[in-house]
Amino acid sequence: MLVSRSLGALGSAVLAGVILAGCSTQANRAPVEDRGQSSSASSTVDVKSLPGAENAGKPGYYTIKPGDTLIRVGLEHGQSWKDIARWSNLDNPNAIEVGQVVRVVPPGRDASVASTSTGSGRTVAPVVVGGGAATTPTAPAATATPVPSAPPSSAPAASGADAVNFIWPASGSLIAGFDEQRNKGYDISGKAGDPVIAAADGRVVYAGAGLRGYGNLIILKHNNTYLTAYAHNQSLLVKEDQSVKKGQKIAEMGSTDADRVKLHFEVRRQGKPVDPSRYLPSR
Repeated sequence: MLVSRSLGALGSAVLAGVILAGCSTQANRAPVEDRGQSSSASSTVDVKSLPGAENAGKPGYYTIKPGDTLIRVGLEHGQSWKDIARWSNLDNPNAIEVGQVVRVVPPGRDASVASTSTGSGRTVAPVVVGGGAATTPTAPAATATPVPSAPPSSAPAASGADAVNFIWPASGSLIAGFDEQRNKGYDISGKAGDPVIAAADGRVVYAGAGLRGYGNLIILKHNNTYLTAYAHNQSLLVKEDQSVKKGQKIAEMGSTDADRVKLHFEVRRQGKPVDPSRYLPSR
């Protein structure tokens, strides 16, 4: 009996060590740690003592929810996660707490106007861009469409100082169209290694694999209004803070975190995903 109990205790200790080691490895995979999953720990934290708590509910600020990372918060608010960390004076951007409040508009900018498009403090839901319902076309426009070999001329996206003329980011067929609930952009077919190009001039605000559901991802910021996202790449050819030109090859198409080789492409206006058909030229 004593031997059996000792072996049982030893096995439990070894199992606990393996679990802890696995958790430690997982936390280091993304540039921003997601600590919102630990509900038991967060329930004991005094929210009023968390950084930025005095700004909760104010325009231009966002309260961290379970499952958030700075990368996702940046994408949903049209900002670079590095800028959010700097504006929020985060000593360690790799550790954010549920209930913590971060600034999502630049200091000096009219926060009441900038925050109306995304709603400061609202819950950020995961964006589904993989297989299943997310890749099912929902309208005739989402059927496969042949693409000319040469990039088509760009079409005007909108009027105003921040208007951007976009081009198609890949020369494949459209296999899934925009659906506000199920697919936040376009899915474009291709072969592994096909070029992915920048849809417009911009700056790389994220390049990595730290956002679940997107695989190897690039996010470009074109101005204070527009971002574009390029997901599931096989390889990334640009780095964060790098400036790129319209038509420049920025990645190679792949199937990371996806059910097939494809490019998932999003256009975001002040952080909100919008139908790319409103901004891309006909082809």
